[in-house]
Amino acid sequence: MKRVQFNSPVLPYLFLLPQMLVVIIFFYWPSVQAIQSSFYIEDPFGFGSTFVGAANYTDALLSVEYQKIARFTLVFTILVTFLSLSIGLLLAVKADAVIRGNATYKTLLICVYAIAPPVAGLIGMMFFDQHIGPFVQMASYLGWDMKVGINYFDTAFAMVTVAVWKQIPYNFIFVLSGLQGIPASIREAAAIDCRSSSRRFWTVILPLLTPTAFFLLIINITYALFDTFSVIDVMVKDKAANNPITLVYKVFLDGFRGNDLGSSSAQSVILMVVVFVLTIVQFRFIERRVHYG
Repeated sequence: MKRVQFNSPVLPYLFLLPQMLVVIIFFYWPSVQAIQSSFYIEDPFGFGSTFVGAANYTDALLSVEYQKIARFTLVFTILVTFLSLSIGLLLAVKADAVIRGNATYKTLLICVYAIAPPVAGLIGMMFFDQHIGPFVQMASYLGWDMKVGINYFDTAFAMVTVAVWKQIPYNFIFVLSGLQGIPASIREAAAIDCRSSSRRFWTVILPLLTPTAFFLLIINITYALFDTFSVIDVMVKDKAANNPITLVYKVFLDGFRGNDLGSSSAQSVILMVVVFVLTIVQFRFIERRVHYG
């Protein structure tokens, strides 16, 4: 293979400079600031700060409220990741088998991805509105008096539903691309060796999709932890105080509404460490089951 040759040894670094500046300014610098602020109690009016050591961390980790939010975040992340991946996989498999009208079918499934998260949250609230929401009316037929924004479980159910609905098209696009990348010769050989379509999927098709599935697993966990912020903000804003929230939304509440910058910074550092450990576990153990090539 021919290697790219640059006339100047400085030129490659100049190409990397814009991206490195973005990473440094918007990731490393805020991370360092957050770590530094987590050891202080900040004056809400910006007149000073007091060093408290690890008190912000211990207060957060020992707080009953923080532990409750952490448990909900764990359940919320598992549900959103599992449901959005499984439904996206199912729809992609069905779309791959469609012969007539496949373009229309795929377009209808993908178009939801173009909706911004705050708009998705607003549409979700309209579906779960107490007066005009069709989902509330459907639930009432089953004897379920759904009160989103008031009841903890009902609000959590609505949040999971909207978050999954928003993420399904993303998974659908990647899984469908992975399915279409499987050679026809492999499909024909599998069809000859095994007549059961479900067995062919689990023994042949799914192992070939493991690189895509591993990528989507990381993306969906990140989405459930962080990118659902806008959906949650729209659905719980100006509602009763007993609504479920995730850890990233609690960072926002304590930092920007409670003006407790020290505790907010400590919580963001804790969340950053959790994501870092989770990423190591994923690449250290789960990637072993991924078959490339």
